[in-house]
Amino acid sequence: MEFSGVKRRKPWLIGDQRKASYPHSLQFYLQPPSENISLIEFENLAIDRLKLLKSVENLGVSYVKGTELYQSKLEAEIRRLKFSYRESLEDEYEPRRKDHISHFILRLAYCQSEDLRRWFIQQEMDLLRFRFSILPKDKIQSFLQDSHLHFEAISEEEKNLREQEIIASSTSLGGPKLELEYVYKIPFADALDLFRGRKVYLENGFAYVPLKDIVAIILNEFRAKLSKALALTARSLPAVQSDERLQPLLNHLSHSYIGQDYSIQGNAGKISLDQIDSLSTKSFPPCMRQLHKALRENHHLRHGGRMQYGLFLKGIGLTLEQALQFWKQEFIKGKMDPDKFDKGYSYNIRHSFGKEGKRTDYTPFSCLKIILTNPPSQGDYHGCPFRHSDPELLKQKLQSYKITPGGISQILDLVKGTHYQVACQKYFEMTHNVDDCGFSLNHPNQFFVESQRVLNGGKDIKKESIPPETPQPKQSAQKTKNASSALASLNSSLEMDMEGLEDYFSE
Repeated sequence: MEFSGVKRRKPWLIGDQRKASYPHSLQFYLQPPSENISLIEFENLAIDRLKLLKSVENLGVSYVKGTELYQSKLEAEIRRLKFSYRESLEDEYEPRRKDHISHFILRLAYCQSEDLRRWFIQQEMDLLRFRFSILPKDKIQSFLQDSHLHFEAISEEEKNLREQEIIASSTSLGGPKLELEYVYKIPFADALDLFRGRKVYLENGFAYVPLKDIVAIILNEFRAKLSKALALTARSLPAVQSDERLQPLLNHLSHSYIGQDYSIQGNAGKISLDQIDSLSTKSFPPCMRQLHKALRENHHLRHGGRMQYGLFLKGIGLTLEQALQFWKQEFIKGKMDPDKFDKGYSYNIRHSFGKEGKRTDYTPFSCLKIILTNPPSQGDYHGCPFRHSDPELLKQKLQSYKITPGGISQILDLVKGTHYQVACQKYFEMTHNVDDCGFSLNHPNQFFVESQRVLNGGKDIKKESIPPETPQPKQSAQKTKNASSALASLNSSLEMDMEGLEDYFSE
């Protein structure tokens, strides 16, 4: 892809210029960015945005949206990732710039299918709802104007003239409340949802909407604009994908796991083979618990199950020697000849530990990989029980795990809403008797580590040599040959012109 125009660096902004660039902590993202950034920053921004949106999703399912607990947890996550969220902070230029650019990067990654677009729009809407809820009232009119929404608050005189009608149309409002509430005069066509629910006062083709109800209209406008923008971006996607600098990064982003990879073997040897049966019932997630049970009963697993379970065991601390002994003992119980195992299976185990072939040290599968790739067929036991099991069979399985009827109903409701990882997180809370596990579950090995911390009073069963979760742009970019060659070929000229990307966000 050739970027149009001559490369121009955006001048360094100071003072009022910085404020004018991003006047608010939230926006409708109407104008794409037009500055130079490096590929490293491009990926870092995208990864942080993805972490934020996944947190928005998890919190939205785990807590009631709009409650004090939901608001405080989401604000803490936004602050941790250094995105913009409040108007009153001193210098918000960098967080707002980060918010702006990262949104448009993920547009490129999440315009590729209807499912991706739907997920992206929902999380962005929830993020906008939160930011609008903490926007000072004196900033609302300015935000509406900057977002090209022609909604204006009526005067106190107009409000007093229509006081009875407005209160009658909104049962939550009373006289004293209305005095403190802004009321907006909005074209009737923009308030159809409120009209259908008989929740708005209409007069001469205009709806008179209290501030508490206007957020629904703002979100509908945002959804419509973002949906159209994603469709336009999707039409330009072939040209974007032809750029060898962007294509591997964007393809990776939409299905990427952004947490720890649990590949560092500082914990190797901390688990003995005798412990596995006990740990499987106490600290294994359901996907691994089901694989372990199938292996003990059948003395065999097909390739998909061996890969998923074998790498999980490697991640919790089994050494290569232990893994060879574990699998050989079990397969021999199934009347397999030891020589056949040595010739047909031991190579694959050694290969997964990076001792054969290309010497790749394979990492345990994340929840996302298990859910999205290689679905199980008849006779298979791998996959995610919450994603791949029949609801009735899942219910029976949860009953056998001693989950209460109320807990099973909660989990099945989450599964019905396709919130598979949150359902597993709820399973963790119920089996460990905690009200709030305090983490977002993204990996089977994370489930095991957190389980051991709870069961051992905050102490791990093994020493953790894995560093805290941080973006690793070079490593993730090198997950594909294309990505590594793209970064290497850039060498010292790592900068790409964002101005050329404007063509992909507009007609």
